[in-house]
Amino acid sequence: MDLNGKVIIITGAANGIGKAMAQRFAQQQPQAMVLADIDANGLAALAADIDCAEAYPCDISSEVGVKELVAHTENTHGHIDLFCGNAGIMRLGGVNTSDADFQQVWDINVQSHIWAARAALPKMLERGSGYFLITASAAGMLTQLGSLSYSISKHAALSVAEWLAITHGHQGIKVSALCPQAVESNMTAGTDGSVAGIDGMLPAETVADCVVEALAEENFLVLPHPNVKQYFQNKANDYERWLGGMKKLQRQFDELMPENVADGGRNIGGQ
Repeated sequence: MDLNGKVIIITGAANGIGKAMAQRFAQQQPQAMVLADIDANGLAALAADIDCAEAYPCDISSEVGVKELVAHTENTHGHIDLFCGNAGIMRLGGVNTSDADFQQVWDINVQSHIWAARAALPKMLERGSGYFLITASAAGMLTQLGSLSYSISKHAALSVAEWLAITHGHQGIKVSALCPQAVESNMTAGTDGSVAGIDGMLPAETVADCVVEALAEENFLVLPHPNVKQYFQNKANDYERWLGGMKKLQRQFDELMPENVADGGRNIGGQ
């Protein structure tokens, strides 16, 4: 996809990867970008610096919020070329994570993509074109030590991306899944990325550059950390060996962050 002249939605746009994508996409001269986030102040400041951008504060943890975002964009700009589902949160913790927290992670990290497709697909299919970029994380290909809810949700987000690509690919719908490891954002602020940062924590701007390149080539997997592809292949080639290696990493994680072994966890947002 050539972003020039396109109508683009980016959720989770006020900081981190979403903000970097908005700034990088602007260089490609899209027709319009509708930037969505619950951080109204951060969103307004970003949109003010981008001529083609509009701030649209909303909560994508509800279907109503996503439907209104899509409807507003279609009514204002006529159609949607690219929907970037980037908003996400992490909840540290394991099986003792509360049902309410599991639900919040699920709604934002998974359901928001389903709601976006439900709302945007009809007109995309009428036009015979449309693109979804889903921020799924390397956790969706591998796993996320220290966060059961995040790991589950990102595996599911990747499955949503796969299903959309397979089911609607012949109808002109394109899909990419962004799967980085640790990235500089609110989610990783004040940390070294922990185990996810084993291959280095990337600036969000570097991730945005990778996204533009992948969209141009219409690649399904967007892997800013190239090693993730090899890890994924190792997992498929020898699952038992991969599990053994991850268990070693888990022991290291427990030593580095013992407070998360038994704790219900804490919320981290803004990927």
